[in-house]
Amino acid sequence: MESSQAVDRSSGDARIEFATAIALSTGAALALGLSRFSYALLLPPMQADLALSYVQAGALNTANGVGYIAGALSAPWAASRWGAKRTFLAAFLLSALALLATGVFAEFTMLFLVRTLGGVSTAHTFVIGAFLAAAISRSSDPRRRGTMVGIYVAGVGVGILLAGFAVPIAMNGVAARWPDGWIALGGLGLAGLPMAAWAVRGIREPAGGNSPLLGLPAFRRIAPTFFGYGLFGAGYVGYMTFIIALLGSQGISDTRMTSFWMVLGLVSAISTLVWGRVLGALRGGLGPTIVFATATVGTLAVLVSSGPVAMFVSAVIFGGSFLAGPTAITIVAQRQLPASDWTAAISLLTLSFALGQTVGPLIAGAVSDIAGDISAGFWVSPVFLGAAALVNALQKPSDDGTI
Repeated sequence: MESSQAVDRSSGDARIEFATAIALSTGAALALGLSRFSYALLLPPMQADLALSYVQAGALNTANGVGYIAGALSAPWAASRWGAKRTFLAAFLLSALALLATGVFAEFTMLFLVRTLGGVSTAHTFVIGAFLAAAISRSSDPRRRGTMVGIYVAGVGVGILLAGFAVPIAMNGVAARWPDGWIALGGLGLAGLPMAAWAVRGIREPAGGNSPLLGLPAFRRIAPTFFGYGLFGAGYVGYMTFIIALLGSQGISDTRMTSFWMVLGLVSAISTLVWGRVLGALRGGLGPTIVFATATVGTLAVLVSSGPVAMFVSAVIFGGSFLAGPTAITIVAQRQLPASDWTAAISLLTLSFALGQTVGPLIAGAVSDIAGDISAGFWVSPVFLGAAALVNALQKPSDDGTI
C-alpha cells in the first residue's frame, strides 16, 4: 500500500515538473524564438523599406548581441541581488516591451538602441530561466535534469513556430508593415507572462548558484566548452540572420519560405525534447560536439544545392540540432561544477555565446557586401560551426567520471 502511494506521489511530482518546465519555456520562447530568431523573418522587409545594407542589417543583430553580452555578465549579479525568480519575471516583461518598441521606431539609431536594450533583458530571461529549469527536478538523475532543461529550451522552437504564423498575418505581404510584425511578436511575449509567473511560483528559489563570478579552477574545467560555444554562437546566428535572405536570392517564393520557417520551428521544438535525455547520458564534450557537427551539415545543405528540397533538408537537419546547443552546454556545466557555480558558469558560457553572436553577423554581412553575394557570407556559418565541434571534442569528462 505504502509502495503504491509512493509511486503515485512520484508520478504526480513528475507531471508537475513537466508542466512547470513547459510553462517556464515561455521565457526561452520570448528570449530567443520571438526576440532574436524572428529577426530573420523581418529582415528582408526592413531592408526593403529602410534601404539597409547587409552590414547595417548585421549590425542590428550585433546590437542585440552586445546587449546580450551585458546581460550575460550581469545576470548572476541580478539574481543574487533580487533573487532568480523575481529577476526572471522582470526581464521577461522588459523583453516583451522591447519587442513592442522595435515596432515603434523606424530610425536606424533608435532601432540599434532598442535592440541593444532588448539583448540585455533577453539574456537575463534566458540565462536565469535555464538556471531555474535545472532546479525544477529534485532528482539527482542527470537524464531527468537534462529533460527539464530540454523542455525549457524547446520553447525557443515554439517561439519560432508562433512567429512563423504571426509575422505574415501581421504584415499581410506589405514590406512597409514590418513594424506590425514586431508589435505582434511583443503581444505574443506579453501573453506568455502569466504562464511564466505560474511556473516560477512552483520552483523553489535555488540554493546557492548566485556567485557572480566563476573562479579560475572552475573555468579551466569547462574551457573547451566555453570557446566551442562562442564559435557555435558565431556560426548558428549567421544562419538564423541571413537564411531567409539567402533563400530569397535563390528564387524561393514567400509561401515556401514561410513553410520552411514553420518546419524549422516545429522540428527544433520536438527534437530538443529528445536531445535532453540523449545529452544527459553522453560524456565529456561529446554531446556539444555531436550537436555542433550536425548543425554544420544543416547549413551546408542550402549552400551546396538550392531549391525546395535542399531548403527543407536544411530545415530538418539544422532545426533538429541547433537548439540542443544551450541544452548541451548547460548539462556540461552541471556535471563539471558544483551547484554553487551553476549560475556563474551558465552566465560565462552565455557570454561566450553572445560574443560569437556579436561577431558572426558582422563578418557574414561584410563578406556578403564585399562579394556582392549573400551566399558568400553564408559560408561563415559552416566554418564556425565545424570549428566549434572540433574545439568541444577537447572537453574532458569530470574527475569523478559522472559525465
